[in-house]
Amino acid sequence: MDGICTLANDKVYHQLIALLNSIDAIYGKEMPVCVYPYDDNTEKIAKEISLRPHVQLYNQEDSIRQWDEFVRHIWDIHPTAQVNWKKVGLDKYHRIGTHRRYCAFDGPFDRFVYMDADTLLMSPLDHVFSKLDEYDWVVYDFQYKDLSHVYNQSASKLKKIFTKQQLHNEIFCSGFYGSKKGMFTPQQRELLLKYLSQGEAGILYHMAPDQTILNYMVMRLGISSYNFALQIAKEDKTGCCITSTHFQSVDNILYDKSKRLTYIHYIGLSSQLFNQVCSGENIDFPYRDLFLYYRYLHEPDKFPKFTTKVHPYDCHSSSSFGRKLLSNLRFPKK
Repeated sequence: MDGICTLANDKVYHQLIALLNSIDAIYGKEMPVCVYPYDDNTEKIAKEISLRPHVQLYNQEDSIRQWDEFVRHIWDIHPTAQVNWKKVGLDKYHRIGTHRRYCAFDGPFDRFVYMDADTLLMSPLDHVFSKLDEYDWVVYDFQYKDLSHVYNQSASKLKKIFTKQQLHNEIFCSGFYGSKKGMFTPQQRELLLKYLSQGEAGILYHMAPDQTILNYMVMRLGISSYNFALQIAKEDKTGCCITSTHFQSVDNILYDKSKRLTYIHYIGLSSQLFNQVCSGENIDFPYRDLFLYYRYLHEPDKFPKFTTKVHPYDCHSSSSFGRKLLSNLRFPKK
């Protein structure tokens, strides 16, 4: 069975609803969805999910525990991560809940597409699922233009473990990917921990914890991968991030020079921003009208009433990582 997965808690309640509604707009109630809990703060999203028969909240505690233990072990091995997190006042395990997206490898779908909660689906995913007949990992993003958010580029072992070609062609964003159930066996995870404990942990970029580990697992195990952004013809490519401002909206679907997007990623924007806007604060951000359309697709009576002058989103009020991301990202340029 095919399905779509995401990761959420109550902090991203509005974003989750928008994503689920965008999936409904494309597939109706035909596409099953599994939501993986970022943490135990899920009361609001659980209530919403209960109203959607085709959506489930993942509750397999053994799977969640095993993945939690796996990533904690990795960050215990890492030579500097916990020291650096402590310096900036972060938890011992930074954003540990983000790794729970890995539970999809134990989850209900034989093949799945994972989408971050801050994305919206713009097209059917037939092309992604079709590629999963040939490859075990399928992505559509331009992360290959920015290695710094995947690996620690100053680590001496990085280019000994991966070739220059791999570091250009195989890295990906963890916000959208297609894969399969059972991709990482317990034996493979033990092998990866062995490699990491032998000095490879230092190549991981600790400020993007789920993304760096996921890239490492896929690349270190030699899993076959395909990136549409690197493979399809230039004239057929589309962007996927709000850092591209030229997309055109037609009937609440985004197009990139007449080509329909697969998804749009509101990358770098804080969940607090979406919550503020949904509470009626008139803050502008890229493709805000599109987000609001899908958020209130089934609840138009709850659409926020803006009574003040619109003001732009201040990216300097977001996290330092978010600011760096927004300032550095220039993809997707074709």
